[in-house]
Amino acid sequence: MRLRLRPDGLSCASGSGPPKRREAPWCEGGSVPPKHREGPWCEGGFSLVETTVAAGLLAASLISLAQLLDLAVRNNVDSRAVTYATVLAQQKLEELRALTWGFDTQGLPIGDTTTDTAANPSRPTGGTGLSSSPSGSLDENTSGFVDYVDRFGDKLGGGAAPPAGALYTRRWSIQPLPQDPGNGLIIHVLVTRTAVATGLVRPGRLMADARLVTVRTRNSR
Repeated sequence: MRLRLRPDGLSCASGSGPPKRREAPWCEGGSVPPKHREGPWCEGGFSLVETTVAAGLLAASLISLAQLLDLAVRNNVDSRAVTYATVLAQQKLEELRALTWGFDTQGLPIGDTTTDTAANPSRPTGGTGLSSSPSGSLDENTSGFVDYVDRFGDKLGGGAAPPAGALYTRRWSIQPLPQDPGNGLIIHVLVTRTAVATGLVRPGRLMADARLVTVRTRNSR
């Protein structure tokens, strides 16, 4: 068999066809890229714009969630304060209703006008009892028609200015019943946070309070 040199530099044997060209194995950075690499190509993923938009949406969602949680916590705190204030108002109503207001053994009307219900414990003298209150006793602290309560529910006394440790302010008014002024009383109790009563509440901040009213009529002894 004779070999001859072809013009392209490859040798071939006489009488045989052209030799098959063997392609070298391709590797990254080689001169012959694979067919699937032809043209622009990149792996699947997110662009910078898509990532930025997604991060913005996530941040907005987290901010909204945080605001909802804060609102839920504040509503829960205010609800508890309203419940506590209502209990304190009910206690004061019962305390005032327990005072003497009726008729003696001869049928003459009698009423307690001296018990100090602001003291802890209540004293039989030095107070106003079931005396009629001046106008505006629910709008401002009026001696004889106001007392203060600490966070434990204990009375701290009365007076125009709240003492240290006062958390709630209780004001009440006592007025004759218009239909029967000689035998009936309208007792109105307002319980509010001491910060509200003294004007120290922040603007726009709703503090809890409770308002209760009852009618007291004379009872025979």
